[in-house]
Amino acid sequence: MKKLKVAMVGGGGGGSFFGRVHWRALSLDGSRELVAGVLRSNPVAALESAKEWGIQGFPDVPSMIRAWKKGQVEIDYVVVATPNHAHFKAAKACIEAGLPVLCEKPMTLTVDESEKLVALVHAKKVPFVLAHTYTGHPMMMFAREMVRAGQVGQVRKIESWYSQGWLATALEKSGQQQASWRTDPKRTGISNCGGDIGTHAFVAATWVSGLSVKRVSARLNTFVKGRKLDDDFNVIAELSNGGTALITATQIAIGHKNDCGFRLYGTTGSLEWHQEAAEQLIVRRPDHDESYWIGSGAPITSAVVSSYLRAPAGHHEDFFEALGNLHTTMERLVRRQRREKHVPEAYPHPGVAEGLAGMKFVRAAVRSSKAKGAWTVV
Repeated sequence: MKKLKVAMVGGGGGGSFFGRVHWRALSLDGSRELVAGVLRSNPVAALESAKEWGIQGFPDVPSMIRAWKKGQVEIDYVVVATPNHAHFKAAKACIEAGLPVLCEKPMTLTVDESEKLVALVHAKKVPFVLAHTYTGHPMMMFAREMVRAGQVGQVRKIESWYSQGWLATALEKSGQQQASWRTDPKRTGISNCGGDIGTHAFVAATWVSGLSVKRVSARLNTFVKGRKLDDDFNVIAELSNGGTALITATQIAIGHKNDCGFRLYGTTGSLEWHQEAAEQLIVRRPDHDESYWIGSGAPITSAVVSSYLRAPAGHHEDFFEALGNLHTTMERLVRRQRREKHVPEAYPHPGVAEGLAGMKFVRAAVRSSKAKGAWTVV
């Protein structure tokens, strides 16, 4: 099977780390390789970074697309790993040209941009995956399968969270790149904490349960003096089936690194998953608890989930593998669209629909918080 050729937009800055995470993750299975990119917003720096990475570099996205159309570079899909404000322009250009896109979250800077991207993806029928990394964890996928199979009954309540402590002080004032752009409204949008990690908690609640959020009552806080956007995000949500979701995120929880997860309460059982112990899924029953551990060949998962596993039980399979699974989904979508033979089914990881839903959720939360927690329709 011929390797897919991947290009990347963004991710090549000195203070950036996620571009190299994508590079490593997409290379995991030996069936994809990074060959080209526009790694920086500055044209000169973009070419220098590409040379450093050992890939074919371009000064901007239009020039890369032109080269692809002329057959000067082979590209099967593009990873968009820029700060939020640049997602839409890069993704739009690629999709219009017919190039599949795997885009970082949140999908765009505004709801309007997200709506335009949804319409464009549907019109062009181009594969699009939203890089909610944690949905690539097999146990998060397994939890979703259990809910859909009715193994915990009807969902009544969900608690999902993401706690970090890295912005408990004014780190952006030191010039730290990741903090600087995330706390800048021009580059991150109307919400820092909500858009950055609150969307992860939102997807955990909705993607796993299969439910949508109808309306929210929110309280957003900005604890660090002088900061323009929220660093603490708290939402009570009414679900589409009448259930309740508590969706919270914070970046001022000192000592917490990437503490995210969910508890889902159904009529016959409950599910619990923690990203920092991602190999385990806890299923609670009225008279006992069940603990499942991931591993290649394990009989507990559906065939489509099992096809994403790489290592035997007892061997750690975590963050890079989770992101790698999203690249596997993109690869399968691309190959199946080309009608290649013997390509496994692609798992329904988040795409443009979930991206738009997340943007509308954040917008509703911001509006509710400004209205002192008033119930706000999403």
